[in-house]
Amino acid sequence: MLAFIIRRLLQALLVMAVMSGLVFVGLYVVGDPVSMMASPEATELERDAIRANFGLDKPLLEQYAIFMSRAVRLDFGKSFLTGQSAMGLILERMPATLELAIVSMLLAGLVGVPLGVWAGLKPEALSTRGIMTGSVLGFSLPNFWVALMLIMVFAVYLGWLPASGRAPAVALGPFETSLLSWEGWRRILLPACTIALAKGALIIRVTRAATREALPMDYIKFARAKGLSWSRILRVHLLKNILIPIVTVFGLEFGQVVAFAVVTETIFAWPGMGKLLLDSIITLDRPVVVAYLILIVFFLVMLNLVTDILYSVLDPRVRLQTAKA
Repeated sequence: MLAFIIRRLLQALLVMAVMSGLVFVGLYVVGDPVSMMASPEATELERDAIRANFGLDKPLLEQYAIFMSRAVRLDFGKSFLTGQSAMGLILERMPATLELAIVSMLLAGLVGVPLGVWAGLKPEALSTRGIMTGSVLGFSLPNFWVALMLIMVFAVYLGWLPASGRAPAVALGPFETSLLSWEGWRRILLPACTIALAKGALIIRVTRAATREALPMDYIKFARAKGLSWSRILRVHLLKNILIPIVTVFGLEFGQVVAFAVVTETIFAWPGMGKLLLDSIITLDRPVVVAYLILIVFFLVMLNLVTDILYSVLDPRVRLQTAKA
């Protein structure tokens, strides 16, 4: 297991190095960040002074080498626009994004898994057809359209929930959260439901397929032949054996929400990392964009590692294969 973890960490380093180079070159080609920092009336001398101040007058390879030599010391430079530490800006926004991702995926799992199991157990029932039709709508509807409809109904017409923003956060140990207040839950509900609709639809379909696949298996037949109750068969035999595909989807989708909840965060003015990334791309704030993507790649690799470790906990056969490898 230790060799497996070390191998994954080395893969993460390689992916981060390749990705940082691609992003660095891509942003260099897209445009000149000096045009965002200097006023329209600035002279060419003033623009050159800005370039020299941020090291943008050096060749691209030299700029990249300087950036990486600092990055290995966890110094990702300062934002071109605010002058703050690039990683500091990202870490400042991270609690809001993690909070939104956790609540969204919990909603998706709490709704998706029971409905998926029900649809797998009762494939011909009218309720199952309704569930599957709803799941198709869930991942077919555009995210921004769902967000706008929720705002129109629950914020504008009914006035039950606020349309944007995050409640003031309070410190909870090393973390910050807004979920310790009623206002915090009111403000997170609409963005979380927007994300959970699509993720829950996917979990329903995966859970249904896994349930249909597990039902004809010998261990289910044997459990029924022993006269065990359906509730026990579901809890002990069925759910345990369909958890691997559900955990896989859950892990991948959680990573996607953390990394790329840009649209939802922008529509609901949620002060998370996605909105910061979008603003930084628009203003060509290279240190923030590269630092963000390096952090996200590392996070996704670690998330996949945790998912693989969960496999070995859920299924002893995976544990044995890992040990042999």
